[in-house]
Amino acid sequence: MFRQYLLVAISLTCCLSVSADEGMYMLTDLKAQNAAVMQDMGLEIPIEEVFSNGHISLKDAVVHFGRGCTAEIISDQGLLLTNHHCGYSAIQSQSSVAHDYLTDGFWATRQTDELPISGLTITYIDKIYDVTDYVVKQLAIDPDPEGINYLSPSYLEMVATRWAKQEGVALSEATQLELKPFYGSNRYYLFIKTVYSDIRMVGAPPSSIGKFGADTDNWMWPRHTGDFSLFRIYADKEGNPAEYSKNNVPLKVKRALTINIGGVKKGDFAMILGFPGRNWRYMIAPEVKERMDITNFMREHIRGQRQQILMDAMVKDPAVRIYYASKYASSANYWKNAIGMNEGLKRLNIIDTKRQQEQELLTFGHEIGTEKYQQAYDILAAIVQKRHDASWDSEALNEALVRSLDFMEQKEGEKTKYPEVEKLVCRKMIRTYMEYVPSSRRISIFTLVEAKYHNDVDRFVDAVFADPKMKIRFANSIKNGLTRSAEEMKVDNEAYNRAHKVWVAGIMKMRAKKGLPLYPDANSTMRLTYGHVKGYSSRDGLEYLPFTTLQGVMEKEDSVLAEFTVPLYLKKLYQTKDYGRYARSDGRMPVCFIGDLDTTGGNSGSPVINGKGQLIGLNFDRNYEGLSGDIAYKSNTQRSIAVDIRYVLFLIDKYAGASRLIDEMTIVEN
Repeated sequence: MFRQYLLVAISLTCCLSVSADEGMYMLTDLKAQNAAVMQDMGLEIPIEEVFSNGHISLKDAVVHFGRGCTAEIISDQGLLLTNHHCGYSAIQSQSSVAHDYLTDGFWATRQTDELPISGLTITYIDKIYDVTDYVVKQLAIDPDPEGINYLSPSYLEMVATRWAKQEGVALSEATQLELKPFYGSNRYYLFIKTVYSDIRMVGAPPSSIGKFGADTDNWMWPRHTGDFSLFRIYADKEGNPAEYSKNNVPLKVKRALTINIGGVKKGDFAMILGFPGRNWRYMIAPEVKERMDITNFMREHIRGQRQQILMDAMVKDPAVRIYYASKYASSANYWKNAIGMNEGLKRLNIIDTKRQQEQELLTFGHEIGTEKYQQAYDILAAIVQKRHDASWDSEALNEALVRSLDFMEQKEGEKTKYPEVEKLVCRKMIRTYMEYVPSSRRISIFTLVEAKYHNDVDRFVDAVFADPKMKIRFANSIKNGLTRSAEEMKVDNEAYNRAHKVWVAGIMKMRAKKGLPLYPDANSTMRLTYGHVKGYSSRDGLEYLPFTTLQGVMEKEDSVLAEFTVPLYLKKLYQTKDYGRYARSDGRMPVCFIGDLDTTGGNSGSPVINGKGQLIGLNFDRNYEGLSGDIAYKSNTQRSIAVDIRYVLFLIDKYAGASRLIDEMTIVEN
C-alpha cells in the first residue's frame, strides 16, 4: 500500500514540475530563478546582457511588430527582420495585379525605394518593473476594494500613470505605459514603451519561398519555408518617433543583433526573446474540455467552410486572391491550430494530466490546513458547467457572423469590394449559425428571417446587400447578441476570476515551497524561453532530425500545386551550388531547424539566439504534435521551428542580389 502511494506521489510531482526547457519567463525574474540553469545549459554571456533595466541588453534589439508578432533589429540603421507571414498584410497592402509583390517578392534597391506601410507600428520595451506591492497598496485604498479593478485596464492605466509620476519617469507623446496583471492577478508588471509609426517595407521573398508549403506544411515538420521579410524604422532627424515624412531618416538604434553564420548543431543552447500571445497553462480539466468542445470545434467547422469559399474565388481571379490573401491566411492559421490542438490533447491525455495536477494542489492545500484551493476549484468547475450554453452561442456568433463577414466592417456608404464573394460567404455562415444554435437562443434578427423571409437565407442576404437599413439592423442584432452573451456570463466570469486568482496563488505557493521556477501565462508581453536544438519522435519508429536543407525544397517541388512551386532562379542556385559563404561545412544549404523551446502565437518573428547572444535563426512556427502545448507543455514532442539565419542571408544576398542590406549587418562566422 505504501509503495502504491509513493508511486502515485512521484507521478503527480513529475506531472506538475517544469522541465528545464519549459517556460515563457518574465525578464525581470531571470537573474533570480533562471540564470544558473541557463548557464549550465550553455549560456555564455552574463544574464545582464540578456536583460537589464540599467544598461543596453539583448532586450533592446527585440521589438513588438504591429500588434501580433515579434521582430529584431539587425543593423544600426533600424533594419528589422521578421516573418513573411507577419509582414504578409503589409506586402498585400502594397500589391496589385500590376505589382504583385506577394507572388513576385519585393526588394528596395535603395533606401528611397522603401515603401511606407500605413498603420504599422514598432514598439520598443524600454523598461520592465515588478510593481506588485505598489498595485496591491493602491487596490487596498480603492473606493471598491472588493470590486474588479484588479483586472480593469482603465483602472490599471490610472495606477501606472500615478506610479510613473511618483518615480519621476520622463514621458513623451510616443511613450506608453502598460500595466498588466499576471499569475491570475497575483502579480503586476509595468512596461514602459516607445512606439514608432513610420515603418517601411524593405524586402520580401516571393510567396513561393516565404510561404513555401502554405497550408499543407503549416504547423508541420520537416519544414522548408523561407519565412522572413524586412522592414525599417524611420524617425525624425533627432531620432524621435514621428508620423511618416519624406524628411524622416532611418533610426539610429541602441542595439542591433550580431549575426552568426557559423552554423548550429544538435544539442546547441538556444533562447528566444519575443511577445508570445496567449496560452492557458493554469486551466483546470473542465476548462480544457470546454476549449476542445466549444472554441476549437467552432474554429474547425466554421472557418473551414468559409475558407473553402474564399479559396475557390481566389483561384479564379488574381485580384480576388490579392485582396483576400491576408484574411485567408490569418483564418487558416488557427483553423489548423484548433484541429491539431484537439488531436494533441486527446493523444497525450492532457485532461488526465490536468486532473493529476489539480489533485496535487488540493492535497497541498489539505496539508497546510486550508480548504480555499478546494473551494476555488469547486467554483471554477461549477462555472464552466453553468456557462456552457452561453459560451457555445457566443463562440458560434463570433466565428460565423463576426469574424467571417468582412463586408459588415465597412463604413456606411462604402462599397463592398467583391459583393458576390461576400454574399456566398454570408449565406453559408448564416446557415451554419442556424445549424449550431437553436432557434430559441439565436440573435433577434432571426425572428425577422423566419417571419418575413420564411427562413429563406438567400432572400435575406440579398436584402442585407441591397438595403443599407437592413444591413444596419443585422449589424445591431449581432452587436446586441454579443452584449447579451457578455451580460449573461458577467457575474459568473467575475466569480471565475476571483476563484482563478486563488487557484493560481496556490500553485505559486506550492512551487515556491518546492524551489521550482515559475512563469505566468502568455499575454503579449516580452518573455524569454530557452532550450536546445534537437529533433523528436512523434511515434514509435519515427525519428525527426532537427535540420532541413535546400535539397528538401527540391524534393517537395510540385509544378501542379502552387504551394510547392519552386522559383527557377532558386533551382539554378541549387543546381550550381552557388551558396556563397552561407553553406554548411558539408556543402549543403541549410533551411530550417527545430528546438525544444516553449513558444506560441506572437513568437512569430522572434530571434533565435545562441549562447553568445548572437542571432542564429528566426522563429516562425511550431510542430503539429506540439499544438497542445498552449495548454500543457510536453518537452519530448513540442518543438519550435526556425528559419536558419544562413538561409535568410543566402536569399537576400544570392537570390535577391540585395547586397546593400548584407553590408549593413554585423556578421561573424564563429
